[in-house]
Amino acid sequence: MFQITKLRCEYKENPIGIDWKVIPRISWQLLSDVRDCAQSAYQVQVATDRAFEAVRWDSGKINSAQSIHVELDSMQLEARTRYYYRVQAWDGFGANTGWSTASFFETGLADASGWQAEWITAPESLIPQADDRSPQLRTFFEVAGAVESARIYVTALGLYELKLNDERVGDHYFTPGWTSYWNRLQYQTYEVTGLLKEGDNALGALLGNGWYKGYLGYRGQKETYGANRALLLELHIRYKDGSEQHVFSGNRWQAGESAIRMSDIYMGEHYDARLERDWRDRSQDGWQQAAVVEHPKDIIVAQENVPVTKLERLKPIELVRTPKGELVLDMGQNMVGWLSFSVQGEAGHTVELVHAEVLDSEGNFYRDNIRSAQQCVRYTLKGGEKETYEPHFTFQGFRFVLLAGFGENVQLDDFTGVVLHSNMERTGDFECSDPLVNQLHHNILWGQKGNFLDVPTDCPQRDERLGWTGDAQMFVRTASYLMNTAPFFTKWLRDLKADQKPEGGIPFFIPNLQRSYTEDSMEKSHSSAAWGDAATICPWTVYEMYGDARLLAEQYDSMKKWITYMREQGSNPYLWNTGFHFGDWLGLDSKPDSYIGATDRDYVATAFYAYSTELTRKAAEVLGHAEDAEYYRALHGNIVEAFSSEFVTPSGRLAVSTQTAQVLALKFGLVEGAVKERAVQKLKDLLAEAGDHLTTGFVGTPYLNPVLSENGHNELAYKLLFQKDYPSWLYQVTKGATTIWEHWDGIKEDGSFWSADMNSFNHYAYGAIGEWLYRYVAGIGTDEALPGFKRVHIKPQPGAGLDFVRASVETMYGSVASSWSRSEDGMMEVRVTVPANTTGVVVLPGAKLQGLLETGVPAEQAAGVHRMSAADGGSSVEVELGSGSYCFTYVSVG
Repeated sequence: MFQITKLRCEYKENPIGIDWKVIPRISWQLLSDVRDCAQSAYQVQVATDRAFEAVRWDSGKINSAQSIHVELDSMQLEARTRYYYRVQAWDGFGANTGWSTASFFETGLADASGWQAEWITAPESLIPQADDRSPQLRTFFEVAGAVESARIYVTALGLYELKLNDERVGDHYFTPGWTSYWNRLQYQTYEVTGLLKEGDNALGALLGNGWYKGYLGYRGQKETYGANRALLLELHIRYKDGSEQHVFSGNRWQAGESAIRMSDIYMGEHYDARLERDWRDRSQDGWQQAAVVEHPKDIIVAQENVPVTKLERLKPIELVRTPKGELVLDMGQNMVGWLSFSVQGEAGHTVELVHAEVLDSEGNFYRDNIRSAQQCVRYTLKGGEKETYEPHFTFQGFRFVLLAGFGENVQLDDFTGVVLHSNMERTGDFECSDPLVNQLHHNILWGQKGNFLDVPTDCPQRDERLGWTGDAQMFVRTASYLMNTAPFFTKWLRDLKADQKPEGGIPFFIPNLQRSYTEDSMEKSHSSAAWGDAATICPWTVYEMYGDARLLAEQYDSMKKWITYMREQGSNPYLWNTGFHFGDWLGLDSKPDSYIGATDRDYVATAFYAYSTELTRKAAEVLGHAEDAEYYRALHGNIVEAFSSEFVTPSGRLAVSTQTAQVLALKFGLVEGAVKERAVQKLKDLLAEAGDHLTTGFVGTPYLNPVLSENGHNELAYKLLFQKDYPSWLYQVTKGATTIWEHWDGIKEDGSFWSADMNSFNHYAYGAIGEWLYRYVAGIGTDEALPGFKRVHIKPQPGAGLDFVRASVETMYGSVASSWSRSEDGMMEVRVTVPANTTGVVVLPGAKLQGLLETGVPAEQAAGVHRMSAADGGSSVEVELGSGSYCFTYVSVG
């Protein structure tokens, strides 16, 4: 077997509506049943027909091993055109895959000047701007003839939902998504050929407040980006005779009220089913001419991120009658989305669903930590038969739902939890012998599901839900093990670049909530160390995980501007010792009544300054900017020297004596030699003083276990993992957590809560331990020189408490897998899978060159094994191998 599979264009399967001005990149995977399979050449053809009779571009046979991000570099694309592409490849022995099955991509509208539609909304006389009722918009048109294809191109100020005749258009939710609305606004493309009918057709839209107009942020602000919801839509119909028909939003459309009386992401949705009417009925009263509004079109861009869709459905596990007598549904999982529910009763009767994450210590419904976000869905019945409803323009973060007005005869089957998030491909899987660790992995995954809803939010339930930069950079690598986050972070990083201050500062959250920056608040509104560093850490991580040099090039100027901003702070260009910083946020060594950990904030700032400078140097080298690379190399050396002068004592100790201080110096390579050895010992001593527990906050926690494993204390990293009392990851698990908490003691031992003002139970930052599970426990890592897992590194580090581990990551090249198990007699088995067209470097812990077997034969004789050597001072064996699946067995000496 030698064949091509999983063809993708810009990470997506058969995308439509891509930006026609950007050279598309295609990727594929190779499947082979023999080891050491490597591509030696490929050929790509692109045509405008599936049969490839009209070939528009042919690469010819290219002698290259490249199989990801292959640019169609000399092809001239046209707008609104579908292109089919296929690939064939050859291996090193001349074997040929034959042509792959054809895939396609389709370009979108030409550009801003190509929009002929007008922005429309409901007139003030019908729904004033200040009103939160959702308007509907509609138009009618005739289809005369056989239709070849039909596309809708659409965006909105606010959120939209479309219907064509009696069918919902597409499976996307919360469109057009949340971007830096002052600078960028996405539009979506829908294939609607099958929804049209001969003769009369009706096209309608609902509009919601969304992020554009609704409540946003934790300060109660509203109408952040604008007060006027509006729709911009074009329907392009192509008939089989070659003619075209266009339907554009404009003043020929009509506007009317809908049954949605209020819709807000934080507050929920109020729906009066008595007001439902068939919007397709032309004879109804109450419709008025739509109002045309002015708004720029030159900021509109094609859809970049994967869409938010319905991805799972959960049934409640229990109906609880609380001590206060309230009726509460328990979904069994802290989730994000909404409830679909059925109810029957008299017309005008109203039911309410209020959403929360936890019950209090007495078992009563608790929502103080949700703060001002009402998270309330209110439904007024039209009466008669059983009615089924689910919201349109709001989402909730919840496990528990307080039911009001449903009566006593409530059935669990009448409720279904609908899980929504950005539809990223699930790529990572991890399982081990400890069920609590498996639950921890589950919680990390569900934290990502709950918070990756178009932007990487800090929390999905209270009056915040912002794209905090610090949380995103702390979690980006873990997120990229679990799911394919490349399109997700591509879109978010473009917003970061758009919202970056002219002098290089980075807002605390992206998209930003203010067009201009203020300096007079308690905390400056931008540019905290470790938060602003998302500008460098995120694009570099995406490059490492997916080999995406284009995104790195896109963000390179933003990276440079961030370095320049830090360099210009204060009087010393090599220390960052000015301005506001969050520091080691929520560190347990903080002073009373403070959220900021004890690690000196200037220390944290300078450490991240050095780290970001080093990443920017690496990016310069990758992109071929030799002068820049040399500049950043020298700058990094000066920062490290200044750090040493400022924060290392004459006797060779770090002047800041916290766990996080030692971790940052070690992780970022700021110390070496005797100073490094003392920092490692100091970290070990500080952990011992805390009873082998962490005291780190948001800044130190992501790097703590990796630093221990990298510096000879893997057993201590395992000990931290397996702690079950506060503070620890498994403490949350033993308290029933199904997602990651914001605070180590969000629920205290006595059942009371940490606080009401800032206590999210779905907050993924501490879930960054997931990287350690994949990269160190299972051992699956990348290679900076050959990114995207072109060269796979597998170096498992077993530890006390686990008998086996199984993990896999679906990379751009295919599945990378690593598993290890050990028996009581010391026999170790390590299984690895390296995808076709890649190579692997595997380090076998506790192995010796003698006695090492691979699938029952001496490893040095096994097919695919290129080289073996002793590693780690003779305590391990390093094996270089080609693609394939391998099983190594040996008696461990560790």
